Amino acid sequence: MRHGRASAAVSSALSGLLQSKNSQFPQLCNILIIASLTKTLSQSGTRNLDANTTPISDPIVLQILRRNSLDPSKKLTFFKWCLSLRPDYKHSSSAYSQILRTVCRSGLLGEVPDLLNSMKEDNISLDQTTSKVVLDSLIRSGKYDSALGVLDYMEEESGGCLNVYDSVLIALLKKKELSLALSIFFKLLEGSLSYLPGNVAANNLLVGLRRADMKEEFKTVYEKLKGTKRFRFDTCGYNICIHAFGTWGDLESSLSLFKEMNDNADICTYNSLIHVLCLAGRVRDALAVWDELKVSGHEPDNSTYRVLIQGCCKSYRMDDAMRVFGEMEYNGFVPDTVLYNSLLDGTFKARRVGEACELFEKMVQEGVRASCWTYNILIDGLFRNGRAEAGFTLFCDLKKKKGQFVDGVSFSIVVLQLCREGKVDGAVKLVEEMETRGFSVDLVTISSLLVEFHRQGRWDWKEKLMKHVREGSLVPNVLRWNAGVEASMKRTQSKDKDYTPMFPSKGSFLDIISTVSSKEVTPLEEEDDDPWSSSPYMDRLAHQVNQPKPLFGLARGQRVEAKADSFDVDMMNTFLSIYLSKGDLSLACKLFEIFNDMGVTNLTSYTYNSMMSSFVKKGYYETARGVLDQMGENFCAADIATYNVIIQGLGKLGRADLASAVLEKLTEQGGYLDIVMYNTLINALGKANRLDEATRLFDHMKSNGVNPDVVSYNTMIEVNSKAGRLKEAYKYLKVMLDANCLPNHVTDTILDYLGKEMEKARFKKASFVRTKSNNDPSSS
Repeated sequence: MRHGRASAAVSSALSGLLQSKNSQFPQLCNILIIASLTKTLSQSGTRNLDANTTPISDPIVLQILRRNSLDPSKKLTFFKWCLSLRPDYKHSSSAYSQILRTVCRSGLLGEVPDLLNSMKEDNISLDQTTSKVVLDSLIRSGKYDSALGVLDYMEEESGGCLNVYDSVLIALLKKKELSLALSIFFKLLEGSLSYLPGNVAANNLLVGLRRADMKEEFKTVYEKLKGTKRFRFDTCGYNICIHAFGTWGDLESSLSLFKEMNDNADICTYNSLIHVLCLAGRVRDALAVWDELKVSGHEPDNSTYRVLIQGCCKSYRMDDAMRVFGEMEYNGFVPDTVLYNSLLDGTFKARRVGEACELFEKMVQEGVRASCWTYNILIDGLFRNGRAEAGFTLFCDLKKKKGQFVDGVSFSIVVLQLCREGKVDGAVKLVEEMETRGFSVDLVTISSLLVEFHRQGRWDWKEKLMKHVREGSLVPNVLRWNAGVEASMKRTQSKDKDYTPMFPSKGSFLDIISTVSSKEVTPLEEEDDDPWSSSPYMDRLAHQVNQPKPLFGLARGQRVEAKADSFDVDMMNTFLSIYLSKGDLSLACKLFEIFNDMGVTNLTSYTYNSMMSSFVKKGYYETARGVLDQMGENFCAADIATYNVIIQGLGKLGRADLASAVLEKLTEQGGYLDIVMYNTLINALGKANRLDEATRLFDHMKSNGVNPDVVSYNTMIEVNSKAGRLKEAYKYLKVMLDANCLPNHVTDTILDYLGKEMEKARFKKASFVRTKSNNDPSSS
């Protein structure tokens, strides 16, 4: 108390000196008062301050609040003491700004609402800079309700500040609080402030919605901004929308936005459009836009080459991919690991194994570091191209010498190959090693094992699988799902469904071509071109936005890791594979019915394709057509596998002409063909005795950069042998061996037939010669 009395005495003396008109040292007095108050506050707080004798003024309060040596809680206590014990005193806006900054820096954010209420009572407005500091601090701390309260205060007291609102939106988006940012955006846009966001805030919001795959919300925000006359998208905003709509398959909107941009397009715009066209499967148009880009005043960058090469690789246009790759290197761009991975993946899928190996050697020589995904592509590519021994050798070498280059996907690829070869023991041991190394056993691996267990009738190995995969809940969930499905399968079917077809057909399988396209594809019109346009081809694409939508795009499915929203569908597909591989259509249909009754609607194209393929193989073409109709009704997009099944069915019906027409429609609309589709149609044409067309298609496959595989050669040898064209059949056998395409057991069977036919032909020729010589008069 002695210190308190002394402090009060000093304050009283200083106050008297300060208030004296004859004082010659007011600044010195202020310094002494501030020093005395600071010392008192730091040692005993406000309890030893006398409200009547302590001199309080705005400069003194500000100096005390700015003292770094004083604890923030003591500053806050002093600030409140000034208000409570001196009712005639009001803090200035600078004092409020300083204390708000102090509580934000020190984390005392719970005091913000009370301080704002005090400001409101004192009729003091919050300045823009302090508002931004307060809002940023509240958002970083997750106090979103308080942040909304600050916004309400600003709207009520000061009419709001647009720059602050933009900062709030951007801060919320950085914190991934999309729903809150969206609600604030709509509240401000439709409120009394007539809020209009800046381009930066609007672009950030659109990017956040696109990354979160919130399609409907994205379209709503886009339409709101589009309908606001005072708002104009900048080039970045247009690029974001073009990319987003194209990613979601809305090619028409992307092209319309490009048309709307006029001459404001930049290299990012062209990159987005090329990416969108590739995703839509229109790689031919993307290549045309790329050729046009090079003479339009814009220079292709690294992203341009990457997007275009990836699109060419996914659509089996490997010659085009290598052409673009060569030009990229010529222009001084250095390809990275991701780009080489795309080229390796495409080359292996095009059955160009030798070129893929040479490409990998080039990658190593140029010092491009191979990733784990690079080796996964190599292993999988070797397996799929009949080089299983080389694939196993590479995998084992990577495990021993370079363990960092194998992951769970590497093990899963080898497990799947072992299951294909029927080596279940090795597959289960590999899963054990996989789990020992700490890799997660995903649903793809489990599904491969379950299918092979069922194929070999070894369901007792489920417990063995449980023993090897100890951690995680995936295997127990799978087995629990299996038990539930088996119990559901034993229930009797509802009688009111006995005579109701599960897949009612709306037409014959023979009029399948009507499902390909109802619109005629017209070539791009060249009239009415702008002579000053830097991209006339792109302009014509934008003008013809009513072109038929692509039949299937290049988007790839992602690896299944037992996600909650897709687990049931993925397991359903697994068990469909099991039943359909056994040819048990009734069980497959019952499983499909169970899931329909459960209300599972997010079925994938794989589900429908599996069902349709099995019906086609069994000859139930009308039911297969019904599956296709239901697929369309449920808005499940057809993919290239769907059209492979269609062509296979038309071939089995002996309508190779319709199969060729479907193929022609696909190519006209910019679709691409994989090796399965080529082989399917070649087989259909061969069995229909249309060998010339089959030969042309075989040559077309090679000219498009897709190397024939063993199935292609087997088909050509077989159809020519059965047609009596033995020389042609032998020619394809020789070409097959020269191409280092390894024969399989089917090849052996076909060659046996070819050998017998050649022997018959030689015997017939020899008999003809002997008969002719015996009947020749000159011989006697």
